Amino acid sequence: MTPQTVDRRTFLRVTASVGGGLLFAAGIDPRGVLAGAQSTMFEPNAYIRLAPDGMVTILAKNPEIGQGVKTTLPMLIAEELDVDWKNVRIEQAIADSTRFGRQFAGGSTATPMNYDELRRVGAAGRQMLVAAAAATWSVDESECHTTPGVVHHRPTGRTAAYGSLIAKAATLRAPDLAKVPLKNPAEFKIIGRPILGVDTPAIVSGKPLYGIDVKVPGMLYAVFAKSPVFGGKVAGSNVADVGRLPGVRHAFVVDGGTALNGLLGGVAIVADTWWAARQARQKLSVTWNEGATAQQSTAGFARRAAELARGPAARTLLKEGDPDTAFAAAPTVVEAQYFYPFLAHAPLEPQNCTARFADGKMEIWAPTQNPEPGRTLVAEALGIRPADITIHITRSGGGFGRRLANDYMVEAAWIAKTAGVPVKLLWTREDDMQHDFYRPAGFHNLKGAVDASGRVVAWRDHFVSFGEGERFAPSSGMSGTEFPGRFVPNYLLEASVMPLGVPTGPLRAPGSNALAFVMHSFIDELAHAAGRDPVRFRLDLLGEPRMVTDTQNRPIYDAARMRGVLELVAEKSGWGRRLPKGTGLGVAFHYSHRGYFAEVVEVTAGNGTFRINKVWVAGDIGSQIINPVNAINQAQGSVLDGISEAIGQEITIRGGRTVESNFDTFPLLRLAQAPPVEVHWRITDNPPTGLGEPALPPVVPALCNAIFAATGTRVRALPLSKNGWRMA
Repeated sequence: MTPQTVDRRTFLRVTASVGGGLLFAAGIDPRGVLAGAQSTMFEPNAYIRLAPDGMVTILAKNPEIGQGVKTTLPMLIAEELDVDWKNVRIEQAIADSTRFGRQFAGGSTATPMNYDELRRVGAAGRQMLVAAAAATWSVDESECHTTPGVVHHRPTGRTAAYGSLIAKAATLRAPDLAKVPLKNPAEFKIIGRPILGVDTPAIVSGKPLYGIDVKVPGMLYAVFAKSPVFGGKVAGSNVADVGRLPGVRHAFVVDGGTALNGLLGGVAIVADTWWAARQARQKLSVTWNEGATAQQSTAGFARRAAELARGPAARTLLKEGDPDTAFAAAPTVVEAQYFYPFLAHAPLEPQNCTARFADGKMEIWAPTQNPEPGRTLVAEALGIRPADITIHITRSGGGFGRRLANDYMVEAAWIAKTAGVPVKLLWTREDDMQHDFYRPAGFHNLKGAVDASGRVVAWRDHFVSFGEGERFAPSSGMSGTEFPGRFVPNYLLEASVMPLGVPTGPLRAPGSNALAFVMHSFIDELAHAAGRDPVRFRLDLLGEPRMVTDTQNRPIYDAARMRGVLELVAEKSGWGRRLPKGTGLGVAFHYSHRGYFAEVVEVTAGNGTFRINKVWVAGDIGSQIINPVNAINQAQGSVLDGISEAIGQEITIRGGRTVESNFDTFPLLRLAQAPPVEVHWRITDNPPTGLGEPALPPVVPALCNAIFAATGTRVRALPLSKNGWRMA
């Protein structure tokens, strides 16, 4: 996910729309020419549509999965265009990478990829409206300025509403986006202001917004039964009998392929209603050719991981200094084994997709986080041109990384084309949980040493994960630069892998959501062994404020920024204060997705039960909080999401299939269990970055460290329920 930059190939296209408004559209000129295009045709690649009455429609380019980009990205445009937010209307853009560039939700990249680019789109629109007014008045542009929706001429006091300048602006040559001046942040009227999510009124009033709400004329409903063992194929079925059941229009076997993130084999049932399709599915009998994955299990993985841990590691990811000598000389050495389980994404809206195939063209409505790979997947599976596929991006009822894969999209498209009718494919909750791309489990075998002064002098981690040879399975890996790599003078990170037939993929804060638990819990163990205050111990581990680089001298970790949030959260939580017996504070920090976060959790615990009294969060995501209300929401939501994962969530594999099937066995955090979360920002002179993910990782180790502080019992395996802990 490489951030895009505005260069000489980026241009602004301006046209007069068929409705009498003005259209601003940014795109990539394949000829490398900066130009303005004059047309009376409406072009759907527009970001801005300005109407004669002054109303402004702004298209939101990225998928909205609850992270707030449908509001925050248009705020960037509206700020620089200089319009009143009450006059702004937001529409979701269709998937079109040639007009909008990268359109995806993942990696907390929306802000860093679009902050300057979309501000320039708005600024260019404002510049053209100023130029139109200046030309109308025959004055110099430098004598003009704007207030929301109005151009002013300073010397004469003349004014012109934006809507009155449409015709003139449409005749002007568009400016070079790379050269348009941007506002000084001190002038911001929209950026930095708490603004309600544009979809919130519709959400709270139950209006249709989500993929699950889509309806198209003539639509039927589909279910798709796949092998409970990942990658299994249909060997035999009673599909002909099912096809004759009441309400069923079509029932057929899909051969599918072998790619777990593509179209797999199964049986499709299409009916007049989803309930009829589901009832028919319950009468479906399938014999599956399960394949080799049927031999895999969580228990088997644990046994094999223990065997690998006892032997030499398969490879070294990073070695610095002389760990063996440092361990031999250290007065205090701690060893521990840590484990975290497979996790499902469990979005409240199960996977779904609506598809219509007609005249060789496919039209899709999907709650996807990554539409362009979905387009490619459908094109390859169905043998149609990508240009003949239209994808409408619907709002997602949660994504958390699950909807980066588009298996449900290709399933719906295949069923619609085969059945010859528009269909809505809707997975059951059981489908969603048992056919996920899971956060991988992991096993860490740690050894750490502190010297007589209580400083970490050596660290070793034999990481046992999944993969083949030197290739990790998706989202199963770990980098040598993972903290505390590059911060400990004698450091060794090794890895061994075992085969995996279970599909895995990114879960909110990929990698970090698991690794933070291990690294920052073991750091807490070392602090306790050294008899040091946990915050002071971590500050010493971070060392002096500096930019830490990798082995190629590339900057990877700003110790000063992390020290700043750690000190801030210690201050805000009252770290070091006297607490009642059975109550403890736990602290952790983590850097991920360009965000620096430190968190403190207060827990009261004993006799196998615990209560989270409060969580404090300190974050550094750069120089600007675009929408404070959304920023707080994202930080609080991340914390509660992390707590939910930690207390009781685990996916177990038995016979190559997922055991858990619904929220009774994979519980979500309940409202009564949710603690207050207090969020603080440390504003620094760094480019603004994203927020959907980096606040999650620290809360898991901070919670576990708080339980230790309250009870003296160390948590080395998740979920907490596996260790006999129950949340009060």
